[in-house]
Amino acid sequence: MKSATLIYNPIAGRKPQRREKQIQAAVAVLREAGIAVQLAPTTGTGTAEGLARAAADQGAELILVCGGDGTINEVINGMTPSRATLGILPGGTGNIIARELHLPPDPVRAARQLPLWAPRRIALGQASWVEEVGPARRLRQRYFLSVAGAGFDAHVVYKLSTTFKLAWGVPAYAWEALRQALQYKFPPFICRVDGEPHAVSFAVVQRTKRYGGPLRLTPHAEFFEPHFGLCLFPSRKLTRWFLYASAVLARQHHRLRDVQLIHGQKVVCKPGEPGTSIRFQLDGELVGKLPATFEVVPEALNLLVPEGLSE
Repeated sequence: MKSATLIYNPIAGRKPQRREKQIQAAVAVLREAGIAVQLAPTTGTGTAEGLARAAADQGAELILVCGGDGTINEVINGMTPSRATLGILPGGTGNIIARELHLPPDPVRAARQLPLWAPRRIALGQASWVEEVGPARRLRQRYFLSVAGAGFDAHVVYKLSTTFKLAWGVPAYAWEALRQALQYKFPPFICRVDGEPHAVSFAVVQRTKRYGGPLRLTPHAEFFEPHFGLCLFPSRKLTRWFLYASAVLARQHHRLRDVQLIHGQKVVCKPGEPGTSIRFQLDGELVGKLPATFEVVPEALNLLVPEGLSE
């Protein structure tokens, strides 16, 4: 691949003032490796998707993205379906997929290694839900690469200030989660996993083992296999939720008798009580409300991965 479009978020991560210098250094490294790079900075939420779609429509072979999990999510939704290959230069707050692939956390170091990476066809998750706009109803669908969360974590994302997130990164999520745990009612909903019903108050549907920062809610998930790893929490009691949180931090939540870690390919989530508003997020970005269906789409994306993960 001799040319690439590099889509990047100028304000991603905790030190956005360094982003432009890092991008220029990464471009210089790639050009030394013989890859001509066209820069495409985002200008706001949603623009990365349009930039990726335009690059794919123009026949781009390689689309690079430097940003967080939210920017990567936009890019995969813009370029899928296409035969273009995606390459990731980590540059966000959580960097779930970059950690999963053991990519260098610095985008310049990642650019130095990128010529040694190889494309691999991978599955994606896809969420489907009905969105109401006034009297109209329309079916919406969106891909996700790492994680979907229904219930508590989506509520935390809904409440989290963008300014606070950019200033403090992962600790901002932790603080907001603690704050919301004292207020959130943990409304119940039903998740049917491949047809089997589960009563829950929080559900995590993952392609990756990693969830955010040091957390691994689904250590049984396999990124290169066409199924989800799920972590289901049933209780609505605040005292139980503090136990859940402690167990998750210690990576011992799998030992709790009411926490379920299972696999599945199709997950249908619906509120347990009519009229209840329960949000869901994809790759850390707030998307919609239940009911929603989460399905695995096999071989949906070409992704550059380091040596040793390409087969």
